[in-house]
Amino acid sequence: MKKKLIIEADIIKLELSSSKILNVEKGTIFTPSALDRLKHSNIEVVYGEEKQNSEHPVSITASNITKIAIGGDHTGFDIKELLKKYLADKNYEVIDCGTFDKKSCDYPDFAIEVSKRVVLREACVGILVDATGIPSAITANKFPGIRAVTCYNEFSAQSSRSHNDANVLVLGAKTLGEESIKSIVNVWLKTEFEGGRHQRRLNKISEIEKSFLNKNK
Repeated sequence: MKKKLIIEADIIKLELSSSKILNVEKGTIFTPSALDRLKHSNIEVVYGEEKQNSEHPVSITASNITKIAIGGDHTGFDIKELLKKYLADKNYEVIDCGTFDKKSCDYPDFAIEVSKRVVLREACVGILVDATGIPSAITANKFPGIRAVTCYNEFSAQSSRSHNDANVLVLGAKTLGEESIKSIVNVWLKTEFEGGRHQRRLNKISEIEKSFLNKNK
């Protein structure tokens, strides 16, 4: 939606759709009622082609998650295989980034592959599995725009999505049982990002990333 004048009805229409982003041209005018409506919505206003040209992954709604990149080291192999079937049964498209057997290997390799898929938007979100869920999260979070979270229960999974818009879930194969892991994954995938004050806080994190990237140019 690109218009020079945005009225309240435009905001209401967007709220009823699955989109949480309003793309407008610079110089667009919002009516007072439209601005009031925006203050109480989870809609992000993006000017020009800023979002499309961004190297960072965009926020995605739970209903739009269709493709998931999954990976893990040898300690997470069995759980990765279990989750591949679990997700496929729920009609998600799964991209397996390895490992493909139980031979000893290095967790950064798979965290890198999954994170790349998310950054390049070849996958909507990513899931990583290692022994504790800690080292793969550390690796994934080196990528600008990746918000990888290690979750140990349903509450942390829900909060990481609703408050932090996490786009990579990291699990510890040696810290959780299979049913707990499936429950955490299900909650994580079904929870929507709330936006609002949480988006403001995420924007501050993005500014940190941008400042360091610009210094190295």
